[in-house]
Amino acid sequence: MALRKLGKDPESPSGGSPTIYLDEEKGTYVVQGWTVDDDARLRQMDIPGHESAVEIPRRMVQFFLEVKKDDEATDV
Repeated sequence: MALRKLGKDPESPSGGSPTIYLDEEKGTYVVQGWTVDDDARLRQMDIPGHESAVEIPRRMVQFFLEVKKDDEATDV
């Protein structure tokens, strides 16, 4: 698997997580973040047993390629 690190949370203490990766072979994102374990929030989602939920701050969206491409297109 060829993961390419797109970015870490610039405000994370000691440069830890969250982190966003691009799996270039599968064309998918892998997100490292805080585990969502609040039952009230989990009940609002439809999560199959083979999936889980992680949380990242809104500021991390800048690392998703599609967002960057859209921002570059509007800067023209």
